[in-house]
Amino acid sequence: MNLRWNTSDYGGIKDLRIPPHRIWKPDVLMYNSADEGFDGTYQTNVVVRNNGSCLYVPPGIFKSTCKIDITWFPFDDQRCEMKFGSWTYDGFQLDLQLQDETGGDISSYVLNGEWELLGVPGKRNEIYYNCCPEPYIDITFTIIIRRRTLYYFFNLIIPCVLIASMALLGFTLPPDSGEKLSLGVTILLSLTVFLNMVAETMPATSDAVPLLGKFFTLTNFFYGKCNVFD
Repeated sequence: MNLRWNTSDYGGIKDLRIPPHRIWKPDVLMYNSADEGFDGTYQTNVVVRNNGSCLYVPPGIFKSTCKIDITWFPFDDQRCEMKFGSWTYDGFQLDLQLQDETGGDISSYVLNGEWELLGVPGKRNEIYYNCCPEPYIDITFTIIIRRRTLYYFFNLIIPCVLIASMALLGFTLPPDSGEKLSLGVTILLSLTVFLNMVAETMPATSDAVPLLGKFFTLTNFFYGKCNVFD
């Protein structure tokens, strides 16, 4: 198939829509895909212009792996990488170029209630492996997101501060007061409930302990110890 033609010979036609299986197209895939189908794109037509240039922009849904750092939860930022490259062609046969280092176009991004998108910078990598003398090119986009803290501020942090304040006020009660022990047990149960809420919100990981979880655990420990020795 000839992908170039004179428009005057074909009634002024400047472009054609051709099914993707009719022409060659690069086998660009996401290396760190978490989807069992691997290629999450929808096969749309290729726009071929009379000068031989081809435009192929297939829509798709990509699922990738991402290492989560919950150390500063709920004030955490997360960075997730999406690595794209050819599966069979080296850098001499297929040279991928990054159009803009600021990353993809996010003008049509739909706001999320839990996360704020800070940016999607891209980087072109040229890697040489021990097996082969030729380079292998990949384009890696880093999705940088920040957790919105308003929900956690009103539902976890403020109740946490109020309960801790009540724990301090409990020490002002006289030791012979029967309500002091009841107040202490109630506060310990409340702290335990909020600690369970934090644990249910977090992914199951042993790499880090969230800051809020440390606070609840230490508060539980010291207040329980004070109640026992009091």
